[in-house]
Amino acid sequence: MLCQEIRETMTNSSPHVEILTIERLGAQGDGVAPGPLFVAGVLPGERVRVRVAGERGQLEEILSPSPDRVAPPCPHFGDCGGCALQHWAAEPYLAWKVEQIRLALGRERIETELLAPFAAPPGSRRRLALHARRKGQGAEIGFKARRSWRLAPIDTCVVAEPALVRVFPALRRLAAPLFEHPKSAPILHVTSSETGIDVDITGVERRAGSLSADARMALARVAAEADFARVTLNGETIAQLRPPRLRIGGVSLDLPPGSFLQAVPAAEAAMGAFTVEAVDGAAAVADLYCGVGAFALRLARQARVLAVDVSAEAVRALAAAHGGAEGLKPIAVEARDLARRPLLARDLATFEAAVIDPPRAGAPEQHRELAASQVSRIVGVSCNPATFVRDARILTDAGFKLERVLPVDQFLWSPHIELVGVFSR
Repeated sequence: MLCQEIRETMTNSSPHVEILTIERLGAQGDGVAPGPLFVAGVLPGERVRVRVAGERGQLEEILSPSPDRVAPPCPHFGDCGGCALQHWAAEPYLAWKVEQIRLALGRERIETELLAPFAAPPGSRRRLALHARRKGQGAEIGFKARRSWRLAPIDTCVVAEPALVRVFPALRRLAAPLFEHPKSAPILHVTSSETGIDVDITGVERRAGSLSADARMALARVAAEADFARVTLNGETIAQLRPPRLRIGGVSLDLPPGSFLQAVPAAEAAMGAFTVEAVDGAAAVADLYCGVGAFALRLARQARVLAVDVSAEAVRALAAAHGGAEGLKPIAVEARDLARRPLLARDLATFEAAVIDPPRAGAPEQHRELAASQVSRIVGVSCNPATFVRDARILTDAGFKLERVLPVDQFLWSPHIELVGVFSR
């Protein structure tokens, strides 16, 4: 065992620490090779007692705490793997997240203006993916424990909207019939909508025929008792009292099962407003990886929009919402896998601006076509600074300039940071 004084440096994904001094507490010869040492739960400037195994250390005691250390607000912090940084004061925590973006840009020598970040408050997250495990004749729900496949049961969640926390007991009852097959590992994808709770269940073993009729009836009964708007199993409707409904940019939209949504409504609104302002003046905008229209429905207030996404259900819901709205310019929709079949430069000939919000892996093929097109303004939205910067290099090499970046912290107390960047030729 070693007593180590450590400091924090920045990586693109999580805090990491380097050994500064080592005070031997064990037998002579019990040394540790110098180099990076990763220790969860440690803050810059602290002296701590750590049990070391290779490049990782297990925090055993805080000898000199940082003045930035605070009491975690959640009783499950430390076991639950959902949050990693509740012990860090808000200001340095947020500054560290923004620094991840600056460092990622620096590795590609891309200079830009980093704006003040959007920071989601506690109790604002509208969707959760809760794991379920059998417990006796019932079930327990929670998140994976830290560095483990074990479930960490929870009875509250300080990042989630109160409406989600209130239905935790009903979600345990809903999960109880899902274990007919021993290999089932259900995940309840729970969304708080304007018309009630929407639950899409995945992870139920299907090779044995999925769930029995009795299990499905039990799900429907719990859904009715709990007044859930809808319960689906891998997108198949089990029970629906009313369509789960959201408002996006003032437009009402019926949510397809399992749809992607920004986690925090206020974050979606901030990203949408920033994007709309960035392309102001463009008569036609391509919205690539559009989902259900978080940007398209806002952009259509001022421009003609082409909205493209791999999910046919998402673009159908977007088209239906647009058809029922007033005061919007035309939106054309297309279901298309942009990773396999990106829109070509010639397809973009009539568009002055584009918005692209790809998954974490980014979209290098689509960015190459954007770079070769005549589009003059691009807004890039990303949940992964590393792939954003990789794709940004494609644009900057083609003559674009990254004008400014809005950091977005909507996954509160996690290491993840999102961003919206504005490019112009």
